[in-house]
Amino acid sequence: MKVTLAGYNIDSVVIEELKKNSPPREDITPETLSASYARISRDPRPANELRAVARAQVERARKSNRNIIFKMGHHSVAEHAVFNFDIVGVSRLALEEIEKFRLCSFTEKSQRYIKLKDDYVLPEEVKKAGLKKIFMDTIKAQNALYHKLYHRLKPHIFSQYKDLAAQSKNHTMLDGWAKEDARYIVSLATEAQLGITLNARNLEFLIRRFASKKLAELKELNQKIYALAKDVAPSIILFTESNDYDEKTYPELEKRARELLGLVSNKEDGDVHLISHTPNGDNRLVASLLHSSSSDTYETCEKKAEEFSDKEKESFLKLAWKHMEFYDFALREFEYLDLQFDLIVSATCFAQLKRHRMATITTQSYNPDLGVTIPPFVEAIDSAAEFLEMIQKTNDAYDLLRQKMEVGPEYILTNAHRKRVLFKVNVRELYHISRLREDLTAQWDIRQVVGKMIQQAKSVMPLACSLIGGKDAYPEIYKKMFGKLPKLSPPKI
Repeated sequence: MKVTLAGYNIDSVVIEELKKNSPPREDITPETLSASYARISRDPRPANELRAVARAQVERARKSNRNIIFKMGHHSVAEHAVFNFDIVGVSRLALEEIEKFRLCSFTEKSQRYIKLKDDYVLPEEVKKAGLKKIFMDTIKAQNALYHKLYHRLKPHIFSQYKDLAAQSKNHTMLDGWAKEDARYIVSLATEAQLGITLNARNLEFLIRRFASKKLAELKELNQKIYALAKDVAPSIILFTESNDYDEKTYPELEKRARELLGLVSNKEDGDVHLISHTPNGDNRLVASLLHSSSSDTYETCEKKAEEFSDKEKESFLKLAWKHMEFYDFALREFEYLDLQFDLIVSATCFAQLKRHRMATITTQSYNPDLGVTIPPFVEAIDSAAEFLEMIQKTNDAYDLLRQKMEVGPEYILTNAHRKRVLFKVNVRELYHISRLREDLTAQWDIRQVVGKMIQQAKSVMPLACSLIGGKDAYPEIYKKMFGKLPKLSPPKI
């Protein structure tokens, strides 16, 4: 066996410095990797030789890429080329669109850990509608209240948690709690930044999708990303134009939905509803594990699972958890069990929920009729009335924007405003979500929402969800099942 590190992503500044100190060359492009790996399937030469040929014949490699992707339809070769982008000065609203792409990696500036300044995006749509003043005045009022809330919340939290505050190592955490609750009043126009890593296939998908968006900010982002990428890798980013499928499908569905549904109430009690799930989920899990651990048909395994007593099922499933540590993923067979939830969540909660990209997530627009989420600490410092007064001012501005803007009035809404989310997840991913979001270090809003999801999941799949829970609770959950602690415990923070 021979394993070669064929390449890796490095900072573009380093690349430029290396180029300056070397003779002119054309092979500084990820396209050569795509071209060489595409040839592996039909060329008997070793991969390292194929890479050498591609580097020596860049134009031929580019022609090969175009033929393989465009004529033969093998888009997967573009996945060997990887890009990193810094995206600075985009709105929180735009972030929701950027982070819809499931197979990309994102790390964004956190409003939990960083004290916000007063930076915000002034959308082109607002300028064209002649509503710049009302927009800016509202944003400034929101930001002023953010700073006021933060300065009230910080001493309150430190006084409420004196034991924690006694140790300086906890000060950053307590300060973060003040920041994370104050941010509920800032707008979705607030500036953000993120780093994104994606392969060329997904980059092309992002560019094509954003080319069809109506929001000016997304169009601008699309143009800037495309301009940077096409100079480096023109042969593997081919399908970039707007198209009717991306541009017209959802607007036409929305128009028809309004005709079919008419005016209906958007208010509903409760924010988490389990609306469907895999029937007989516990049996399905047992059958799936029997199937992958034997040579029998699934039908035979399913019949056998139905014959098992609850005790026999639990005994068998315990083998799937026996060696699990808090950081381990549940076995692949847990993916055969699905749950679908109808959620009403704040923008703050959704900002975290959307990061779980292995789930299937579709949303409605933010809707003031669904009310807002008020942080408990804001109520504790007797600032709820002031908070709601700002929300009313925001809603009034939103109504004005909505009358004159075809897209983008949501920019003015706050992190406290809510939207409906349809969330489908398999039990394997639900374990991962629970480990992160039910943990004591998780933000309170998403911890509450996920906690309700887990309760409802356990009501229909009690055995399958036996070891679900936050990282901090895992040792005790494991001990309850096995009578002893797991080998490893989550690190204390």
